[in-house]
Amino acid sequence: MTRAMPLTATARARTPLHVHTTAANVNDLTQALALVDGIPSVAGRPGRPRRRPDAVLGDKAYDSRAVCRELRRRRILPVISRKGSPNIKGLGKLSYVVERTFALLHQFKRLAVRRERRLELHNTFLSLACSLICRRRLRKTHS
Repeated sequence: MTRAMPLTATARARTPLHVHTTAANVNDLTQALALVDGIPSVAGRPGRPRRRPDAVLGDKAYDSRAVCRELRRRRILPVISRKGSPNIKGLGKLSYVVERTFALLHQFKRLAVRRERRLELHNTFLSLACSLICRRRLRKTHS
């Protein structure tokens, strides 16, 4: 049985913006730009919807000159720890947002341990879980 690892683009409010599923043995670095490109337009303030994030947060696994160069070319600030150097101060507080999103996804037992052989079924349950998380966030803000 193959494992699928979800990569998650998350907003500050712990809301999943985009989920990209890969095999467990695929390097996250190779999928970083695909994850950023998959983020849909987000409407917020009056005017045109935002098409890209202001910054991308990543741990040492995402440290690559090519990825940082490509993010800067897209006018996105890369906030990535460097390999071989101590962690950026305060990065733990920021990465908590992503880890919290994974914890919310793992509340759905079917996603914590993948039992489906077909990727389509797993992605369907993943989309459903993300929808329920977003619905709960909207309920909290409106109540």
